[in-house]
This record gives sequence, C-alpha cells and structure tokens, in this order.
Amino acid sequence: MPVTLAPDTIKSRPDFKAGIGLATLLPIVIFQQTVSALCFPVAKYGLATFEPFTFAFYRFVISALVLVGIARFREHGRAIERRDWWKIIGLGFIIIPINQTFYLWGQSLTGAGHAAVLFATTPVWVFILAVIYLKERLLWRRIIGSAIALIGALMLVSAGAIRIGTEYLAGDIIVMISVLAWSSYIVFGKPLAEKYGAIRVTAYALASGTIMYAPFGLYRAIAFDYAGTNLTGWLSVLYLALGISVFSYTLYYWLLKQISAVRLAVFSNIQPVIATVVAFFVLGEIPGVAFYIGAAVVLTGVIITEV
Repeated sequence: MPVTLAPDTIKSRPDFKAGIGLATLLPIVIFQQTVSALCFPVAKYGLATFEPFTFAFYRFVISALVLVGIARFREHGRAIERRDWWKIIGLGFIIIPINQTFYLWGQSLTGAGHAAVLFATTPVWVFILAVIYLKERLLWRRIIGSAIALIGALMLVSAGAIRIGTEYLAGDIIVMISVLAWSSYIVFGKPLAEKYGAIRVTAYALASGTIMYAPFGLYRAIAFDYAGTNLTGWLSVLYLALGISVFSYTLYYWLLKQISAVRLAVFSNIQPVIATVVAFFVLGEIPGVAFYIGAAVVLTGVIITEV
C-alpha cells in the first residue's frame, strides 16, 4: 500500500515551514509520491510469481525488523503506558492482518490502476471517521467532496466488473476493505502518534501485527512452491518492505515537518496517474473509458475534500 496519510496527519500546521518554499520541496514531494505510486504496479508484478499471503509474510517480517530497529535507535520521549500498549496491538491487527493482507490479496485480483484510485479515497474515509470518532466539525465542502469521491469509487468498481469480470470486482472490494482499515488506522492511531511519536507507534504496531500474522504467514511460506519465483519477484518484496514501508514512510514524515498535511495530501492524487501509466507500459494494463471517468470523479471529490 502506498504512503498517503498517517496517524498524525490530521492535526493542522502552517502550509510551509518558515524559510522553505514549495519550489524547494516540490522535487522531493514528487519523488516521494512516485516511490509510493510504484507500489501498485511493483506489487502486481511480484504477485505474478508469489501467492499474496507468502508475499505478505516476507514483506511484513523485513519491514517490521527494520522499522523497530529505527525506532529503538532513535528512542526518546515518554515511556509507553501499559494501557496504550493494548491500543498499539489493536492498531497492529488493523494495519497487518486486515489492511496489508487484504491489500496484497486484492491487488492480486485487480489492476494496479484500480487499487491506486481506490486508495486515493483515503482522505474521504479519514474525514468521515474523524467526524464520528474525533468529533471533528462538519464542513459542507468536505461532505460534498466525500460524496463525489464515493460515487467515483462505485463507478470504478462497477467498471471493473462490467469490463473484465467478477475477478476484478472481487479484487476491488477486497482492496476497499484494505482502504477502510488504513483509514481506521490513521484516525484511531492519531492520539497515540501525538503522544509517543508516529514512527514509534507505527514500528511497534507493525511488529505486533506481524507477530499476529506470523503463524498463518509462516505456514503459507513453508507450503509455497518456490519453483516459479524469480529475482524480480524477490526484488518486488524488498521494494514494498524497504522502499515503501521504510524509506517512503520516513521521507513522508520528514515532508510533514516542512509542509502542511492538507497540502501534501493534495499531491498524493498524482499517485493513481503514475501507477496507471507504469502499469500500462510494464504490465500491459489498458484501462477502459469507464476507468478514466471513475478516476476523474474520485480525484475531483478528493481534491474538493482536501483543499
């Protein structure tokens, strides 16, 4: 899954850090968004040689070990309270067994462009959940934008079912479950991220989720026939584990210190475009007209919600 938002991105901050303008940050922002967007076609490519649950096992173990190492290296601040450890474990269940596993499963059934556009609806779901859970105030602009984005998502899912068949429909629905889990993680993790720091919370949530997934994932990894795997498949695993979960995530948080979350979220809307273009040239995926219409409606709604 791409890095679009994270638990501490709901809180507001000035558009830009003093002394740093958009012209300076723009190349870095585009680079980070490109790295994140490549998650979709790269995952799709790797899932052609790995079954999704084995792929997930290796990705989770590698990224959890590296992120926990980073968190321990830069450990500072208050100790995590016992009651909050249970909340972090709960976040781990949301982010790994549900979010990440369902994403890879769904991505194996649907197109890279479809998954990218569905994940672009994340700000909409975050807004809805934040209103319910965090009691954030309702804004008509965001209500209208959310409604437009959801209509676009439904158009996209329907287009996949009509044009390609029930497999794409199932994949889109499974990916949408992953999107809802990711959005829930963002909202429910916000108080903990503000209290202990986003990287610490994410590292330990990822580790606890990996431990929960490990028995099933290890079983699938042992039973899997590796005869059909190749170097490209393993590089895909490493890209999602290190390039997305570690590098892109860390760079995203650095950018959040320089630019407002809302402004940065707007740039995340280029991810579906990049993912679709790469999928066309690398995977040979040719979206139909209905896909472009649905994607345009989704991105219009998201931009209205965010700006």
